[in-house]
Amino acid sequence: MASHNNKIKIHAHCMVAPSSAAQVSFPLTFFDLYWLRIHPVERIFFYSLHTPQTDPSYFFDKIVSKLKTSLSHTLQHFPLLAGKIVWPSDSEYPIIQYTPGDAVSLILAHSDADFEDMLSDSPHETTMSRSLVPHLESSDSHASAVSLQITFFPNKGFSIGISTHHAVLDGKSSTLFIKAWASLCKTNDESPSLVPELEPFFDRKVIKDPTNIGMNYSQNLLKISSKFFPHENINDRCLKMLPFQPRFGDTVRATFVLTRGDLEKIKKRVLSKWDVFNGTECSKPTNLSSFVLSYAHALVCLAKAIHGVEREKQKFACTLVVDYRARLEPPIPENYCGNCIWINTVDTEPLNFIKEEGLVIVAKCIHDKIKMLEKGVFKGSDLISWYEALAKEGVVAMGVAGSNRFGVYGMDFGWGKPSKVEIASVDRALTIGLAESRDGKGGIEVGLVLDNPVMNLFAALFHEGLHDHS
Repeated sequence: MASHNNKIKIHAHCMVAPSSAAQVSFPLTFFDLYWLRIHPVERIFFYSLHTPQTDPSYFFDKIVSKLKTSLSHTLQHFPLLAGKIVWPSDSEYPIIQYTPGDAVSLILAHSDADFEDMLSDSPHETTMSRSLVPHLESSDSHASAVSLQITFFPNKGFSIGISTHHAVLDGKSSTLFIKAWASLCKTNDESPSLVPELEPFFDRKVIKDPTNIGMNYSQNLLKISSKFFPHENINDRCLKMLPFQPRFGDTVRATFVLTRGDLEKIKKRVLSKWDVFNGTECSKPTNLSSFVLSYAHALVCLAKAIHGVEREKQKFACTLVVDYRARLEPPIPENYCGNCIWINTVDTEPLNFIKEEGLVIVAKCIHDKIKMLEKGVFKGSDLISWYEALAKEGVVAMGVAGSNRFGVYGMDFGWGKPSKVEIASVDRALTIGLAESRDGKGGIEVGLVLDNPVMNLFAALFHEGLHDHS
């Protein structure tokens, strides 16, 4: 184990089961199958405490006890999350199945790391966050849906680290689960009922796959995986996650905040030059979403920072994760619990990201793609081949995780809202993590993990881009 883990001491390893639930199973849909062997999504919620709550015996006896009891009550509504992905021999697709006796792994730990450092937005060692995230079990024959870790920082606070299998939950579903858990923990009710908007909807019959996109994707992914992971089991029915290792070495993690005022500046700049660049299919909008503005700004700064440090890297591409709940015909419930997202490619030339007006071009292309998808266009484009083609041409692929619409800073378990929320898994790829800003004033937080020299240049470009071109 790396030395940073010496600061973590495991207090206990518990298994938390639903307070009562019958056996239940659902097949994975084509939205789920794409993620079958991709790395888990890992988030950390940090909470500050005040005396006497910061006393170790008070924390483990009172706070942890409450968190465990409410978790058991929450799993009664989300029993599948205590279950496993399995692939029955008589089934064409894998299924997610809960059998009484199944439970969620919960690590209770104690850390001597500096809590204020963990809450800081400024660059810090990537490995610091890793020790707060639990391992998610997967093997050839089965994979867990969720694992949790509660870490106590003496005299300061605690963190909840959650690792979720992406073939079971998308971002909206995993935050629904955390919201439900926080709600039941805060109300501390003996009869644990959820308000209707927090009740999960699991029925997979609402998702149709007329063209077998999901299974085709799984097969293609296996073909490509055999090239990238030659030593892994690439058996068609293997459920072990592929080893997308976190990037350590000289990497640092940092968070950048765009205020509403910053987003307004970016919007003015993009709209003022909208008509200068061709290639758009949409008329000039009167407004642009915070997502388009923040993602475009972060992408362009990231591409220019990488190019600035590694001159040979000048071609870039990016993807867009789109929620299809309201876009399917007919639309499906907002509280659908599973995956209802698809990755779409953003159509723009690989050199556009590092051009002087890259921000305008990239923002237009992201906006156009979203507008096109609003018309109900579903493209099961072959992303696997797209990634393979990029790799051959030396194009650097960038992506996004999280959303400024999830409301992660509203997760109050009864001891106040989070002091910070981090998407730990952005260290497993070149991914930009997004969340609403913690001050609740309509800004956006951008989190990422980069090599130290790239992070320094990214920070300079990120801030410079908000002051220039006014």
